[in-house]
This record gives sequence, structure tokens and C-alpha cells, in this order.
Amino acid sequence: MSRPLTLLLVRHGQSEWNAAGRMQGQTPHVPLTALGHAQAHTAADELARLRPGALISSDLLRAVETAEHCARATGLSIETSPALREQGYGELEGLPSRDLWDVVDWTDPHWSAPGGESLAELHARVEAFLKNLGAEPPADVIALVTHGDTIRAAQAVVAGLGPDAMPAVTPHNGSITRLELIA
Repeated sequence: MSRPLTLLLVRHGQSEWNAAGRMQGQTPHVPLTALGHAQAHTAADELARLRPGALISSDLLRAVETAEHCARATGLSIETSPALREQGYGELEGLPSRDLWDVVDWTDPHWSAPGGESLAELHARVEAFLKNLGAEPPADVIALVTHGDTIRAAQAVVAGLGPDAMPAVTPHNGSITRLELIA
């Protein structure tokens, strides 16, 4: 008999590269801005009201800094996982995002930048993570601190959709997206 597992996906607060309009991908060292810390604090307060029993974060700095706010608000310890990282953009990371609209093939889920990861690979990574999480969940309500494209991939996986049907809208920095996974 299956039971629902509630996932509370927290998108990290605004990072310095979000503010500068630079492609982040899996660049590990990008910190939050002052606004990003404020967004993370607000999300953490909302998260505490939702009472998660476990807190798992991407291991990238902007997510970990957001998760630290969540840990203080909930009293939970942080577990990190590289499976919750953002889509890797390889050689494009650090470049101005506005310069990439003509470089990235946003319509092909199998396209990837040199040294990067396609949407299909991101989707498969998130799908494997969620399958493992559902097999042995640490709690009935789990907070996952992660990134915009990773949240879109999780939404598609939970809805039974492939990487070609991921939602087009990326959740805002500091937002919480609630999903029900049948485990």
C-alpha cells in the first residue's frame, strides 16, 4: 500500500550571481546577497510552520546558506546531497545569462553545454533521488533546499512527465513548492 510523502522544495534565496545576471549552474561558491538571506529567513519561518521532519539540501553554497536559515527555524540538522544540485551548465557558468539566449537550445531536453548536463540528465538525476527518498523516507514531510531547474524537474517527475514537459515557470528565490510523492 502506497502512502503520500510531502516534499517541501525551498528554492535558495537570491545569490550574488542571480543579482548580477550570471549563469550559475553547479558553480559551488556563489553566496547569497543580503536580500537572499532575507528571502531565506522568510522561507524558513514559513517552513517551520509546515513542520518538516527532515531537511536535505543541495551541497552548493547558496542552497546551504538557505538551509542554515531553515535549520535554525525548524531545529532540524542539515543533510546535503549533490543530487539536489542545479543543472550543470559547464563552460557557460559565470557568463552573463542574457548572452546565452542564442547559445542554449531551450527546446531540446537532450542539449547540453560543453562539460554540462542536459535537462534529460537533470530529470534522471532528480528522478533517481526521489525514488531512493521514497523507498526509505526519513520523515513523512521532508524539506528539500534546492534550485529552480531542479524544482522544475521534481515537479515533472512527481507528475509523471518527462524532461520535455517540465514546467516552464521557475519558482522565485526563497519560495516553497509543495509536492506529494506517492512512496
